[in-house]
Amino acid sequence: MDVNVHLADPREHVNEEPRDDLGDLMTGFFGMAGFMFLIFLVMVLVKFFAG
Repeated sequence: MDVNVHLADPREHVNEEPRDDLGDLMTGFFGMAGFMFLIFLVMVLVKFFAG
């Protein structure tokens, strides 16, 4: 079984794109927290108006 494998040298950083890991983390955290708060608010209003 002959397999042609072409491994790239990891030190080359050919397709490296700039990333803002802390910004992505904060965006995800506060986005999810805001979404959960919105669901909470809708459920409170549904309970309040449903009587």
